[in-house]
Amino acid sequence: MADPAEILEFWLEEVDPKFWYQSNTDLDAEITERFYDSWLAACDGGLNHWIEGALGSLAFILLTDQFPRNMFRSELRAFRSDALALFAAQKATEQLWDLDVPAPERQFFYLPYEHSEDLALQDHCIELISTRLPDEVELLLHAKAHRLIINDFGRFPYRNSALGRDSTSLEEVFLQKGGYVFAVESVKLG
Repeated sequence: MADPAEILEFWLEEVDPKFWYQSNTDLDAEITERFYDSWLAACDGGLNHWIEGALGSLAFILLTDQFPRNMFRSELRAFRSDALALFAAQKATEQLWDLDVPAPERQFFYLPYEHSEDLALQDHCIELISTRLPDEVELLLHAKAHRLIINDFGRFPYRNSALGRDSTSLEEVFLQKGGYVFAVESVKLG
């Protein structure tokens, strides 16, 4: 079982940041091999004690928000621990622990908000990034794209298949136009 230091060292020092948001089967396999058991422990409530400061919370958020998206791409399990990640992110941002972590690592405190299908949480994500990472223009662009999708559809249509949801005709058009990439371009155009 991994500890917070191992997770932080792996993600922030061993993994090149260019792979943080790209699909990479080798990285996905390594995350699964090294951290699957820890993720299960977090899902079972066995790692909640990590959420008592900046670094433990950051490790917990990576383990429950980012890592499942790598381990279980396009599967229901990719979203199984989202509520845990959001709980940790909310506690960390309320306690201002995120401000104890430098950019760009700080962004991971805000991703559980960005991954939520709740418009109020999307708005809060934009507020957090705007005020606590004001120089991260690209990060704000992506937060606005996520918010646009939730505003338009109330959910992320590209999750429908994994979650067993039927897509509406408008969602199908959105996906045919490029889905998330289309949303990013729409935000860029204003």
